[in-house]
Amino acid sequence: MVFDFNKIEEVANPQFKGGNGETLFRTANDGLNKIMRGKLNVGCSIGYHSHETNSEIIFIISGEACCRYDDGEERLTAGQCHYCPKGHSHSLTNISTKEPLIFFAMVPEQ
Repeated sequence: MVFDFNKIEEVANPQFKGGNGETLFRTANDGLNKIMRGKLNVGCSIGYHSHETNSEIIFIISGEACCRYDDGEERLTAGQCHYCPKGHSHSLTNISTKEPLIFFAMVPEQ
């Protein structure tokens, strides 16, 4: 199955999960899995939240991110992947002062 994210409408989510600014998503959802191409502009973030019924995989396409994961922090750059297992918590922040953070995120229900 092919998803052409260039043809999927981009939806703005203000203060997503309590974060700053807005998160822009293009989402494919079959009811069991969400596959998203996301964008966080400079100064924007996805708020700290828990994954109680699912996990999340975030692959950084471009930009620089800081991910708060449980009690620690991880820095991510293009080509790196963050995994938040079921039962854990995380957030995502664009830490670049010059460019948006572009990423793919996959959220499978478990």
